[in-house]
Amino acid sequence: MSVVEQYARAHIVTDEDIREEPDAVPVVLRYDPEGDPRSVRVDLPGPHDQPHEWTFSRALLEQGLRAPAESGDVRVWPLGRVQAVVELHSSHGVSVVQFESKALLRFLRRTYMAAEPVAR
Repeated sequence: MSVVEQYARAHIVTDEDIREEPDAVPVVLRYDPEGDPRSVRVDLPGPHDQPHEWTFSRALLEQGLRAPAESGDVRVWPLGRVQAVVELHSSHGVSVVQFESKALLRFLRRTYMAAEPVAR
């Protein structure tokens, strides 16, 4: 089993920096089947080249591509037919990240190919 890492472009809007047309930024999607086979990690760019790392359920990401889904501080929902939104809450504020759905679907497909089925 190998680690899956995929780079994607996303639009990020935070409650600290609201712009009318946010620029696309590089985001790293990561899955480690040996570390935690039920979770994915999203690394968002942060100030001073310090990325913000978020780890949440792979199932939440998958569910959120079809219908609004929520777990703890993370919410995911489809936005139209080709985009999806991931909303991340922390003590520092809220980050809203808009992805192309196909990038997230491609990442999820790769995670399932990389891991053996987890016994339930």
